[in-house]
Amino acid sequence: MSELSYKRTNVYEKADEQTMQAIFEYAKGYCKFIDAGKTEREACAYVVEAAKAKGYKPFEFGQKLKAGDKVYYNNRGKNLYLIKVGTEAVAKEGIRIIASHIDSPRIDLKQVPLYEADGIALAKTHYYGGIRKFQWAAIPLAMHGAVVKKNGEVVQINVGEEDTDPVFYISDLLPHLAAKQNAKPHGEGLGGEDLNIWLGNIPYTAATEEKDRTVKENLLRILHEKYGMEESDFLSAEISLVPAFKARDLGFDRGLIAAYGHDDRVCSYPAYTALLDSTDDKRTVMVVLADKEEIGSEGTTGMQCALFADLIDAIASSFGTCGAMVRAKSKCLSADVTAAYDPNFKEVAEPLNSTYLSCGAGITKFTGARGKSSSNDASAEFVGEIRKIFEENGVVWQTGELGKVDMGGGGTVAKYIANMNIDTVDIGVPVISMHSPYEVVSKADLYQEYLAFKAFIR
Repeated sequence: MSELSYKRTNVYEKADEQTMQAIFEYAKGYCKFIDAGKTEREACAYVVEAAKAKGYKPFEFGQKLKAGDKVYYNNRGKNLYLIKVGTEAVAKEGIRIIASHIDSPRIDLKQVPLYEADGIALAKTHYYGGIRKFQWAAIPLAMHGAVVKKNGEVVQINVGEEDTDPVFYISDLLPHLAAKQNAKPHGEGLGGEDLNIWLGNIPYTAATEEKDRTVKENLLRILHEKYGMEESDFLSAEISLVPAFKARDLGFDRGLIAAYGHDDRVCSYPAYTALLDSTDDKRTVMVVLADKEEIGSEGTTGMQCALFADLIDAIASSFGTCGAMVRAKSKCLSADVTAAYDPNFKEVAEPLNSTYLSCGAGITKFTGARGKSSSNDASAEFVGEIRKIFEENGVVWQTGELGKVDMGGGGTVAKYIANMNIDTVDIGVPVISMHSPYEVVSKADLYQEYLAFKAFIR
């Protein structure tokens, strides 16, 4: 092949022994993080503790910042901003922003969830984000969340992760009786109202009244004994069901990681660790770990919330300038995953413009659907600038888009940030089986994402 031709680089093909060791060691820390932070609340709490250990302090509006300050803003326990103030003038250099999200597709309990049917205690659910519903049946599920009781006390729930814990379950039909179900289109085999969680089947035999000798009553007694809950406390609760799987090495060579929630915590981890590991004092850097990306980045903890602009305004005000000027000079990497080329499903991919496992971090110039609808289409100049940074710092990267034109599509937080007059481009780790209960990524791509963020920061 001519030296003028473009060719992707497989990280493992060029990695020396030292690099291989760094890749595998970095993956260990990531696996701890993704197992400990299966919901946005847990991921946020995990990162706060890591930031505090590195000297980061809580930020309050009205506080005047100065060069050298390291602060964090914990937004309602589900959305986190880490800010390191540099020595360069923000009015001239802007802020280096890395924005990822820490929410993932899952199954949420409804506000009135509990019922009993034919001797089984079950819970009604409403799925969160884009899932293929049939993938969530007949697998072990763990229950995570927070309950705000009527007296205001907040109770944390985490059941199903320890080996001695019970797990929870969504049932599916046995193949012997599934002829009608099999005749349905693939996506209609299970409906949203079929995703009911199995919670128990032992009745409360100690009840004096026969009407109270039910499985649901026994479940309510268990919840009251364990958490002090009454049934009405579900009205003010956020409880999710997530896969009870642990992150595991995949394959004999251990080059891949299988886990729940790679989208998008596989980008969140390198984003915040790159900042915490940074020794550069020049740049002002902000890392955003957002919530609600999977449902449109809405609400008080999503990327569309005014809080993002408010924090930039607060930084600008500390140095006697305006937020508009700082935003115009700022640059952002929207750190979200992309679809990896899967040899089992070649028909949905366009090989020249796909990202491949172990070929580095994937830049996606535009997302959206069909004619780039609802996309931030990054400028050639900004992509060229990022490309130059990566090339000069030895970052292995590739480019691609989300499948063939007209095959589907997707979006990220990039457009919301770009709408604020901030140059933004998507960069993420390629993922196999995205949005499934057990996704797959390459350790090499994870590490290159970390190196990309370190280069961007400095």
